[in-house]
Amino acid sequence: MKAIIFDLQGTLVENGVFPSPIKQVRFILGIKRDFREYVTLFESVFMTSTHTTLSEGFKAVADAFNVKITPAINERLIGMWNKNKLLSKPFPETIDVLEKLKGKFVLVLVANIDCFGKDIITKFNLQKYFNKIYLSCDIGILKTNPEFFKNILNDISLNPEDVLMVGDSIDSDMTPASKLNINTILIDRLNRQDYPNKIRTLNDLTNILNV
Repeated sequence: MKAIIFDLQGTLVENGVFPSPIKQVRFILGIKRDFREYVTLFESVFMTSTHTTLSEGFKAVADAFNVKITPAINERLIGMWNKNKLLSKPFPETIDVLEKLKGKFVLVLVANIDCFGKDIITKFNLQKYFNKIYLSCDIGILKTNPEFFKNILNDISLNPEDVLMVGDSIDSDMTPASKLNINTILIDRLNRQDYPNKIRTLNDLTNILNV
């Protein structure tokens, strides 16, 4: 293994609010669509553009789902989103694991993330551990877009068999990476998902890689 691609939220960084902020937006706006369908459209609208304000971003989401957003609902969404940003932090083992891996592998950070939340990376100085960082709000496409992981492989000039993807989502991490024959490991901290290659904490990853 020559390179490791890490997802950010849910893998290296834990949410500051529960349920997750994306689930809360769905509830607050009263969106009834299937959750997978909802997530795809929400992230496409909210996390692939540079919105001027959170209000602008949430209005775009409401318009995409054809739901009404009142000033009170908008204020509630903004408060929740900002609270999540304020309280989000790396998992207890994250920094130690990154310290062990840095210099031994090419480290890549990926995230479907909005332009207002991406400074969680610099807040905890995570950027110093990574050779490359790809954020949906900066490059304009989601991890589920076939071009996302293709571009990474081209940029780091490695074959899929030399790369490992570590993430917490089967749909947005494991599946798109696997389609390009990238090795995958699911981090399932609560042991609730069925996947052949999975770990409970990032410490398990260092044991697998013998570092």
